[in-house]
Amino acid sequence: MLILVTNDDGVRSPGLRALALSLGEIGRVVVVAPDRNRSAIGHALTLDHPLRAEEIKPDVFAVDGTPTDCVNLGIHGLLSQRPDLVVSGINCGLNVGDDISYSGTVCAALEATLMGLPAFAISLDTSLFSHADLSVSTRFAKKLAVDIMEKGLPEETFLNINVPFGPCSGVELTTQGKRNYGESVVVKEDPRGRKYYWIGGTENGFEDLPGSDCNAVHRGYISVTPLRTNMTNDKTYAVMQQRSFACMGDID
Repeated sequence: MLILVTNDDGVRSPGLRALALSLGEIGRVVVVAPDRNRSAIGHALTLDHPLRAEEIKPDVFAVDGTPTDCVNLGIHGLLSQRPDLVVSGINCGLNVGDDISYSGTVCAALEATLMGLPAFAISLDTSLFSHADLSVSTRFAKKLAVDIMEKGLPEETFLNINVPFGPCSGVELTTQGKRNYGESVVVKEDPRGRKYYWIGGTENGFEDLPGSDCNAVHRGYISVTPLRTNMTNDKTYAVMQQRSFACMGDID
């Protein structure tokens, strides 16, 4: 089978390299990834300038764009056939709870699913790959890839995988948790007295929600969270049906 691999940490990330090597044991892997770190770029798509892709070695392309760009370009421009599977990762750092809306890693898998392809994103709880054991993540990614190719995924569904740092106690099917970001903007002053700002300056916590991805990883389990492309809130839709919007129709 043909597997498209991407990430948001950049084409030279150790996590991407380890993932590609592992998946290469079960099929042909083509890497199409950003030429530099594009973390926390979400589902951004480049529309205001052309993209360039450099084949830095056989089946490995560096793109001067976002992870979403890479999936689009890989499927529609660089590959001679549609891939059977798209895998995004291994990300340096978790993508749990509200992180998924910011994550280029997760949104690359979302983009593939929007194109009708099975996909999953995988992240590891670490800030530096030099101190991390990637073997658990790569083994799980390979087994999951085989399982998806044999059994498929429900329509409009992709998976978000998060792997704990250190010993792994097992695997849990989870729901999306809730992050507590706290004071996430740090204000500093440069030598000339001008203010500058860092976003994401404090340590993030999470709410204690049983069955959530945050709780599972905290307890040493790999979390497997099914996500959907259709973001309609079905419960709220039913409630909103009881309200009248007739008065809002007259806006003159």
